[in-house]
Amino acid sequence: MRLIHSSQVPAQGPPAPEIQTAMEAISEQKLRTWVERISVPRHALLQPEANRECARWLVAQFQEWGYNVEIEGRYGNVVALPKTTAPEMTIVGAHYDSVSQSPGADDNASALAAMLGCAEVMSKFGPHEPVCYVAFNGEEDGMVGSTDFVKAFLQEVELRVNQAHILEMVGYASSAPVSQRLPTGLPIQLPDRGDFLGLLANKSSGTLMDSILLGAKTYLPEFSVMGLEVVPGAEQLFPVLARSDHLPFWKNNIPTVMWTDTAEFRNSNYHQKSDTPDTLNYEFLKRVTQLLVACVAQGS
Repeated sequence: MRLIHSSQVPAQGPPAPEIQTAMEAISEQKLRTWVERISVPRHALLQPEANRECARWLVAQFQEWGYNVEIEGRYGNVVALPKTTAPEMTIVGAHYDSVSQSPGADDNASALAAMLGCAEVMSKFGPHEPVCYVAFNGEEDGMVGSTDFVKAFLQEVELRVNQAHILEMVGYASSAPVSQRLPTGLPIQLPDRGDFLGLLANKSSGTLMDSILLGAKTYLPEFSVMGLEVVPGAEQLFPVLARSDHLPFWKNNIPTVMWTDTAEFRNSNYHQKSDTPDTLNYEFLKRVTQLLVACVAQGS
């Protein structure tokens, strides 16, 4: 396995002023407001009305910014496309369902907020960028929404994906000693402070991961980002590497990186009633969103 810290990446050229301007438009207060709005138990099967209400609200947000939006497929994925599409697109995705007992602020309202922040800014600074935003449903039930999206929707519309960024819990951070843990048996070493963003890639997305790390070094040099490229088959030995919506993309050989705060290996509120908006670090979430904007704006 290959583990790289953003600080190890050599700087290559100055930041682009137009991308910096777009990043500066990200509002920490808006991110917090969106997280608070989304954070109610919204399991697809056990809280269907709350789940559907979240989908409808997401549709309204994307429509307000000028995207063509539909609730798609048998599981109700929310798909937002720019007015002008291209034969090859970038995907930014995050699931909107939660487990039944949790308001799901980090899992996964934080990721939805980052995606919304990126979509709003890009609608103003890069409205013609070929980016498709997808809020998947049913991640907590075996990733059924993202699996259906990859197998059915992409085939139906003949949309070619050149890269995908899947956001999975990106709002919790702590600089306290021993606040970061490591999955049992995983043969890597991580810092013991949970204040970095984690990236997870496979062989086909290693180059994409490297470009994200370069973006972090260029645009947010003080923001700690660590990327892990897993060897083929590692997700079978370590199932923790394969339990989010990036997996269907990996299985279909689409270059995909999963962005994460590492879930329960940092956040003790994972899948609990205590996963509430007040537990998140919104400065950290803002940095994640700004990095996402930089990567999308430059095409990673």
